[in-house]
Amino acid sequence: MTTRRDFIRQSTSALAATLFVPQVLQSRTFRSAQAPSDQLRVALIGCRGMGWSDLTDLMNHPNMYCAALCDIDQSILTNRAEEAQKLWGNRPDAYADYRRVLDRKDIDAVVIGTPDHWHCLIMTDACSAGKDVYVEKPVGNSFAECDAMAAAQQRYGRVVQVGQQQRSSHLWHEMKRYIDSGQLGTIARVNVWANFAYAAILNPPQDSSIPAGVDFDMWLGPAPTRTFNASRFHGLWRMFWDYGGGLMTDWGVHLLDMALWGMNVTGMPLRVVGSGANHTYPNNFAETFDTLSVLYSFPNFLLQWSNVTIESGPFGMNYGLEFKGTEGTLVVNREKMELYSHGENQPSQQWKPTNNEHYDHTTNFIECVRSRRFDTACTIQNGAFCAKYAHLGNIAARTGQALTYDEKRRTFHDKVADRLLVPDYRKPWRLPKL
Repeated sequence: MTTRRDFIRQSTSALAATLFVPQVLQSRTFRSAQAPSDQLRVALIGCRGMGWSDLTDLMNHPNMYCAALCDIDQSILTNRAEEAQKLWGNRPDAYADYRRVLDRKDIDAVVIGTPDHWHCLIMTDACSAGKDVYVEKPVGNSFAECDAMAAAQQRYGRVVQVGQQQRSSHLWHEMKRYIDSGQLGTIARVNVWANFAYAAILNPPQDSSIPAGVDFDMWLGPAPTRTFNASRFHGLWRMFWDYGGGLMTDWGVHLLDMALWGMNVTGMPLRVVGSGANHTYPNNFAETFDTLSVLYSFPNFLLQWSNVTIESGPFGMNYGLEFKGTEGTLVVNREKMELYSHGENQPSQQWKPTNNEHYDHTTNFIECVRSRRFDTACTIQNGAFCAKYAHLGNIAARTGQALTYDEKRRTFHDKVADRLLVPDYRKPWRLPKL
């Protein structure tokens, strides 16, 4: 007898057979033709932003069923449940506490789209509950959380995909192939930048009462108790250390991932130095840096990160990477990749994206869940590695110290910097120890 779990783990021939059917039509048609026992049942925890986009991409595949939604904001939860019913033909069960979702034995996988400071607890609890996980980046808001999440995947043997979708992009794979070909010669420097205006929070409102339908204490979770302010809440939470790491963690994990991958880096740098402040907008309400420079030193090259809140940058790109080699310069972002010969102002060659990386990233996750393969396009180990690099840059800038991280002992051997490695969870929440 074939169980639902057995069915899910079988080959993905049904998925391949629908490749030439429009995505939305194929998902609706396939769902209507399949028995509920044959469907991969997913839940979303954190419904407002990227989590909903991830769920939508998952649901545009055949043989998917959204069983539950969870959010601490009742208005968002209600609106998403109504939207799900219109899109997919069923109204998912709604929860305010993620633990009730994980109690469900019929749910196979969860998508985690919460603020960063919640990723670790929900992901480790989900793995413990036997769920596979698609978790947004950065995987954790600290070194210790990254380590706990990687350990949870190993201990419980779950399939985990990190939402660093560039790993599923043909364009970025072409970047990797070109660098590996050696045609750039010796690469002595890699420049990475992300200049976005949303890092500045200007003219913020005063603290206020908690909006109706919002469980703000649950939203804070392991973070310190504080008053409610709309400029520290939906979306803007990224610019406060208790919940995120600014542009460095929001964009850094994506772009640093590509830099480290391109240069075949597998460990921590020899040294990192950084400097950051709110120089662009001195009255910026954000705690994180609207102006930041970080330099990572390696035995044979330098990697530099920079961000500023003015949306312009080198080569007409407000974000991207530059691999500077002795035989040429390769410049790339999500929109294009260009090759420049030395002394030339115009690219000699250009590449464009050829696939939907978001959709293909969820395709990879589904295939791995069904086949029980753990080598997803972006594993939790790689997600943790990239997140650590982003946190490393922030810690160097926050302390003003030149730092070297001891991977074996998990320390900088610097008391000030070491205090930023492990978060102090608010009771009753506890940092997972695995």
